[in-house]
Amino acid sequence: MCDDPLLILPKLAMALIRHSANRGRAVMPSKLSILSCFGILTIAIWAAPSSANAGVVLISAEEANLPEPLDVFPPRAITRGPHVELVKAADSQLRSPLHFQLKFRSFGGATINLNTLHLTYLRSPPLDLTPRVRPFAQPTGIDIPDAEVPPGNHLFRVDLDDSDGRKTAATFVLKVVP
Repeated sequence: MCDDPLLILPKLAMALIRHSANRGRAVMPSKLSILSCFGILTIAIWAAPSSANAGVVLISAEEANLPEPLDVFPPRAITRGPHVELVKAADSQLRSPLHFQLKFRSFGGATINLNTLHLTYLRSPPLDLTPRVRPFAQPTGIDIPDAEVPPGNHLFRVDLDDSDGRKTAATFVLKVVP
């Protein structure tokens, strides 16, 4: 499908002129033909999905269907590294698109090193979601207001360092209902 429906009109007009020329007529398209082109264009614009309304696909349905990993062990070490917290809405029922929000907090005057951020969707094989969330990452956390996530339980792991080189790894589960 064409990215910009407004680019369709010149193509339709040229096709109509070529069609008229191939039939032995060297005439310009009639007003009815031009109005038909505008009607088709209007329908195309109206029916085309708007990318402005689409959410950010955090996990696709195909990725959610991958097998779950056999051995996932949450980190248990006590560390002075950054703290990662999943912010949940007051309503425990998450539906897609959802507000995906992680908060980062560092300690001892250190700052969050975003170059070390890695978000992994724990499946078999694991999927690196870092490129998808990088545009939404700031030293205070990740904030995606309209993340698309299929229904189910989704296990994530966040790896992050602070400016003093202290590392942290956090795991969390998103439970999305249909």
